[in-house]
Amino acid sequence: MFRILFYRPEIPPNTGNAIRLSANTGVELHLVEPLGFAFEDKQLKRAGLDYHDLAHVRVHPDLGAAWAALLPANVYAFTARAEHRYTDVAYQAGDVLMFGPESAGLPDDVLAAPEITDRVRLPMRPGSRSLNLANTASIAIYEAWRQHDFRFGA
Repeated sequence: MFRILFYRPEIPPNTGNAIRLSANTGVELHLVEPLGFAFEDKQLKRAGLDYHDLAHVRVHPDLGAAWAALLPANVYAFTARAEHRYTDVAYQAGDVLMFGPESAGLPDDVLAAPEITDRVRLPMRPGSRSLNLANTASIAIYEAWRQHDFRFGA
């Protein structure tokens, strides 16, 4: 299946919603520290409801540890500054869909990392800055999964 990578997420409900997304789609959720919250945070638990035991979540101390666990794989970095659309990608099993922190998105040094296969974006109206992190991850995962006819294990 596919993998989501949240680089230094800051807002507990977004990660809680991604935990629910993981449980309902079978994707793995990988988080790179530092996190802007503790796993005991009530907002995180509330957003994830009772899905925590059904989700595949792994926390990495830094990006190097995440790369070691996830590669080799295609890594698609989501950024509002990309030229390619997320729908231009032919997603494959094992692909990593990477998202940055809510306040700033992925930093330039991460976007330039050699591990990044491509930078992609979701279309938005002119003048819009960004979409919600959990919503963006959901849209992207469902597009990747749709391309595989919603088969489990794809």
